[in-house]
Amino acid sequence: MRMYSLNLIQYTAVGCRWLLALVFLSAGVPKLFEIDRFAETIAAYGLIPDAVVVPTAFFIVALEIAAAIGLLFNKRWALLLTTALMGVFIVVLTYGIWLGLDIDCGCFGPEDPGAQTFSSLKAALFRDILLLLPLVYLFIHPFFTSLLPKGVSR
Repeated sequence: MRMYSLNLIQYTAVGCRWLLALVFLSAGVPKLFEIDRFAETIAAYGLIPDAVVVPTAFFIVALEIAAAIGLLFNKRWALLLTTALMGVFIVVLTYGIWLGLDIDCGCFGPEDPGAQTFSSLKAALFRDILLLLPLVYLFIHPFFTSLLPKGVSR
């Protein structure tokens, strides 16, 4: 029973990391090939000066891809980076909703069929809040493994 519990904890953590990595790769890679359109989406929020919109777009895409790769290799910095990015995305989406913007969130690039179907900022915010669940699990799962008896292999 104990070994099953340990395996379940470990497999759940791996699943959470891979899920988040897949989401961030799916978000970052398409935007890399259409950086100008992603920059237009960023500009639509009106949060940064026009002169830095394109460099900001590159920076965000690079951070998303780096976070995804780091999560695949179980790097702690990637978990922290993913958390920071999710925090920024949630704040920006909330700001867009507060302003009443009717724009694509820019999450998965301009050719994302989901964006065309569910372009609502509220839907994107809901999705991002749901993605906090695997993040929270990844932060607390070491606590669960520390509760296991000393004889159980970690």
